[in-house]
Amino acid sequence: METILIFAGGPIPADDLASELPAADLIVAADSGYDNALALGFAVDVLVGDFDSIRADPIPDHVIVERHPTDKDQTDLDLALELAIREEPVRIVVVAGTGGRQDHELATALLLGSERWEAVEDLDWISDRGRVHVVRGRRLLHGDIGATVSLLALGGPAEGITTRGLAWELVEDTLQSGSTKGVSNVMQAPVVDVKVKNGCLLVVFPASESG
Repeated sequence: METILIFAGGPIPADDLASELPAADLIVAADSGYDNALALGFAVDVLVGDFDSIRADPIPDHVIVERHPTDKDQTDLDLALELAIREEPVRIVVVAGTGGRQDHELATALLLGSERWEAVEDLDWISDRGRVHVVRGRRLLHGDIGATVSLLALGGPAEGITTRGLAWELVEDTLQSGSTKGVSNVMQAPVVDVKVKNGCLLVVFPASESG
C-alpha cells in the first residue's frame, strides 16, 4: 500500500497545511479524528479507538470499526498507527493530534519516533502547530525560503547528519537527544536534503512559517 492518512483528534490544520494532504489508499480515524476527517472532506475507511470523544453519530455501515476499552495502555493514535503499519504502507501522514493539550502534543511527537514505524519510508505529521517529518536515512523536504526549520534528535543520538539547503549546514554531525543545537535553522532553498546515518531525526516546520 502506498499512502495511509490517519486523522487524530484536536484542532485541525489551517487551510494552507490541509491543502498539502496527499491522496490516500486508506483513511484511518482515531476516535474524534473521524470528526476532523469529515470536516476536511475525507471519507474514513477504518475507525479505531475507545470512542469517548467522537461526536458523529451514527457511523455509516461501510466504515470498519475497531473498538477498544476506555481503560487501555495506548492512545487511540497509537492504536491507529499499529493498524496502519499492518498494511505495510510506504507513507503515513498523521493529521491533527495535538489534542489542544501539551501532554498530547509531546506524546504524539515521541510516538512518531518509535522504532515500530521504522519500515515506513515517509512518516509525517501535519497539525495546527505545523509540519513534522520523521527522518531515518534520507529525505528531501519542501519549505519556503527564509522559513524556520528545526532538527531534533529523538530516542537517542542522531548520527552522521548531513544537510543541504539550510543556512547552517550539518556535515557528518551528531545531534544528541535533548540538544537544542538544531533549533531555529533557516531554509536557504525551496528543498532541503537531510541525511541521517543512524538514529531518528524530527524535522519541524512551525505553523507560522510552514511552507
